[in-house]
Amino acid sequence: MKDYGMVIVGAGEAGARAAVELRTQGWTGAITMIGNEGRHPYERPPLSKHQLVDAAEPVPITILDSNRLIEQNIGFHTNDVAVRINRQVHTVELASGIQLPYERLLLATGANPRKLSVQGNAAKEMLYLRTFADAIRIRERIQPGQRVAVIGGGFIGLEVAASAVKKSCEVTLVEVAPRILMRGVPEEIAKLVEQRHREAGVRFKIGVMIESVDKEVGGEYVISLADGSAVRCDAIVTGIGAIPATALAVVSELEIENGVKVNEMLATSDPDIYAAGDCCSFPHPLYGGKRIRLEAWRNAQDQGTHVAGNMLGAAVPYSALPWFWSDQYDQTLQVAGLSEPTDTTVMRNLGDAGKLFFHVAGDGRLVSVSAMGPTGAFAKEFRLAELLIEKQARPELEALANPGRKLKELLRA
Repeated sequence: MKDYGMVIVGAGEAGARAAVELRTQGWTGAITMIGNEGRHPYERPPLSKHQLVDAAEPVPITILDSNRLIEQNIGFHTNDVAVRINRQVHTVELASGIQLPYERLLLATGANPRKLSVQGNAAKEMLYLRTFADAIRIRERIQPGQRVAVIGGGFIGLEVAASAVKKSCEVTLVEVAPRILMRGVPEEIAKLVEQRHREAGVRFKIGVMIESVDKEVGGEYVISLADGSAVRCDAIVTGIGAIPATALAVVSELEIENGVKVNEMLATSDPDIYAAGDCCSFPHPLYGGKRIRLEAWRNAQDQGTHVAGNMLGAAVPYSALPWFWSDQYDQTLQVAGLSEPTDTTVMRNLGDAGKLFFHVAGDGRLVSVSAMGPTGAFAKEFRLAELLIEKQARPELEALANPGRKLKELLRA
């Protein structure tokens, strides 16, 4: 390899993990990371949870601080943006004018909140959550006694709703789909989550379109719905998904397919450029090569670590099991694997530890498991279920449903 070094565009979970792993695997050349937030890499999961509600003023939980960057000899351009890749001569141009030569380049550009397109004079005043700065703005608005409307019944919207309830806000959640958690979470779990929110006092408007969002004299917001009703509130937080940040890849003429298109090695259509985390879609070997894109903390972490080896020439396919996690009040929700509406669902009741739902494909393979219960209570059972999926096991449905049958025994079968 030429002594051009490794350049990482993006200073989130995937980018930071890749930078450290390159050093761990013995890369002694230059590593340069580029971030545009003016902060060191930090963890995003707390943004929708305790950092909205803790009494103490929140601070980002850093993944790589100044001392560690120095210790690892990782260069960091912060508050700067990569605007162009010259693939012929292997350079990245930053908005500041800096040109960075690279041997291998990693795109870990993440995703941006999907904006709600709606009529009304207050559409631009809705709050979105992606960065620490976004969390601070929302935290300032969800004060005790405030009426908060949350648009979107996905993970982020529900976590913000739970945080607002903890802050003694009056919360209404609006979801245009037929149910909450439509993407990636089985209906059985979605019902449990909705029930827990209703018990906490959240009001739901489900399956109804939004016609307009307006601000009246006096500062009250009005969300007008297609069924003729309206939600009046003091703040609106919108969480309707994310769009992969592909601008740099597009202008560099890399292939795009629901994000930056990468192969099983996480390499883009240019073999010297890789992508990892929320910004890329990849084929998953456990699901017949189905191309997926995951907006998940663990995936960003795993892919960031994995791609470092491939940037150094390992050429190992990425096959980690998709895993999602969310905290809802005193309950934890976890999903591993991918399920389809046509899968057979089997419930295993763990009593006080919660419930597991196994999802079995038509050919008998266990393809996904989801669970909800008190934090940490079902961790062991869930991990065994993950191993069964990774093994592509075909356990009997009766055995999955029976809590008396140990999953460890099914794993040995």
